[in-house]
Amino acid sequence: MATELKRLFDFPYYQLEQFPKADALCSKVDGKWKPYSTQEFIDHANAVSRGLLKLGINPGDKIGIICTVNRPEWNMTDIGVLQTGAIDVPIYPTISSEDYEYILNHSECKVCFVSDKVVLDKLNAIKDKVPTLKHIYTYDKIEGATNWSEMLDSNNEIDQAEVEKRKDAVKTEDLATLIYTSGTTGKPKGVMISHKNIASNSIASTERLPVNEYAKALSFLPVCHVYERMIHYLYMMNGVSIYFAESMETIGDNLRETQPNVFTAVPRLLEKVYDKIVTKGAAAGGIKTKLFFWALNLGLRYEVNGANGAWYEFQLKIARKLIFSKWKEALGGKCEVIASGSAALQPRLARVFHAAGLPVMEGYGLTETSPVISVNCSDNDGVRFGTVGRKLNGVEVKIAEDGEICAKGDLLMMGYYKDEEKTKEVIDSEGWFHTGDIGCFVDGDFLKITDRKKEIFKTSGGKYIAPQQMENKYKESRFIEQIMVIGENKKHPAALIVPAFAFVEEWCKLKNILITSNAELIKNEKVIARINEELEGFNSQFGKWEQVKKFELIDHEWTVDTEELTPTMKLKRKNIMDKYTHLVEKIYEPAM
Repeated sequence: MATELKRLFDFPYYQLEQFPKADALCSKVDGKWKPYSTQEFIDHANAVSRGLLKLGINPGDKIGIICTVNRPEWNMTDIGVLQTGAIDVPIYPTISSEDYEYILNHSECKVCFVSDKVVLDKLNAIKDKVPTLKHIYTYDKIEGATNWSEMLDSNNEIDQAEVEKRKDAVKTEDLATLIYTSGTTGKPKGVMISHKNIASNSIASTERLPVNEYAKALSFLPVCHVYERMIHYLYMMNGVSIYFAESMETIGDNLRETQPNVFTAVPRLLEKVYDKIVTKGAAAGGIKTKLFFWALNLGLRYEVNGANGAWYEFQLKIARKLIFSKWKEALGGKCEVIASGSAALQPRLARVFHAAGLPVMEGYGLTETSPVISVNCSDNDGVRFGTVGRKLNGVEVKIAEDGEICAKGDLLMMGYYKDEEKTKEVIDSEGWFHTGDIGCFVDGDFLKITDRKKEIFKTSGGKYIAPQQMENKYKESRFIEQIMVIGENKKHPAALIVPAFAFVEEWCKLKNILITSNAELIKNEKVIARINEELEGFNSQFGKWEQVKKFELIDHEWTVDTEELTPTMKLKRKNIMDKYTHLVEKIYEPAM
């Protein structure tokens, strides 16, 4: 009898029946790629299940998983936990010890799997404050710690038949995982997601990401985030081999080594790739630089379905051969599609990557929607730049009177854990989930996100400002790496800006401007004037009340570690405002 994809642990068994792989999961160990077959994947998962049963884990118990980078052990543990009827709690490794303490206590975790010493040290610092936490297992071998291999090797007295009984008792509507949203303010909320939520989303997303059993994927976005996790189940059901990048720093090397057909990315990463390519092209010199920018400008005008005409397509063919082929080589040479999510993608990046033969398919969703609500697709005239595509089959979407996007369907979470009040705030009496995003439909059925409802603010003159839309436009400048538009209850909008340091440094060399540090760069009058020129160019695309009138430069990039970004690379606006209060005051201080 063929396996039905109803519960998340059904996915590897389905792969074993339909597309048994020799390299279902692969990671680099001692400099070499180590593959695990589909059967080995399942065997390890079953060993985890038996080990948990030996510990006395019952259905409904919570098991934490914390990894600094994606690895096969995460997936094996995930399936092993779910087969017992227990609930896994994936946790971002970069959050503070205080957040570890809160999440582990709030979820009442009994067991926690951690990747390495960095995470273990964080956990050890607070474990005495988590009375429910009885066992910690490590994937790396660490002196004085219990390695997960001890669980795999020591559970022979538990019969696999006991695991099968547990599996049979798990229903598709049962809670599978608690995912704590990173959030930009306040304590994390535990999003309750059922087997059905993610399983249905993986199945519905498959037609938008056409991959098959001959494909290979590189995984580097945190699998503790529901987006990458859902994609992993999608890979499993389609027989795609999953290769895990060693780290964010080695992605370039790993892409060239593994030659993936598909991978997921966040816009921030694609922006960095693009900026690096442009900097390299600008530095080539002579005819090479001229050819590069000819191809780049051609790519920035790209339209799907040959809409620019035969002459454009002829030029594009040449550009792809001379210039864009090198972009593809840098990403392994075999990439067919890049799935982008988590934040808004600049339309110009979507255009130029499509022109280069590297189609970036932007989608939209939230943790609470497991996660994909809509996504672009190469098939069926399914791409509109500047939109997040058509809604998935089985998903309902409506735009409320105030412009807020609302959704319902099998993808919708069960609610927030231990917080019925907050659940009622976002899911109305008719079952519609209120996303907090403002949007509209383009060409009838392509969803376009215009801003975050809570981030829209009013100036003192009573004019509404949608900062996200403006920030995306300003970031098209090669001089601007990151930007936050401010001005709530002020007379005009302004901005805090992180320059694109690598590009600006190259520009300074060309202009014979001596710069020895970022601190020096942000104070240089010529740099300030040039960035002001960039802003003024983009300001013309906004109403007078929207235009950024003043700005201050920041001398370092905003990151998750410095707490200006969430783990999904969204701006922590309150943190940034608090951290740079002195600059905000300087911007708005009365003129003397």
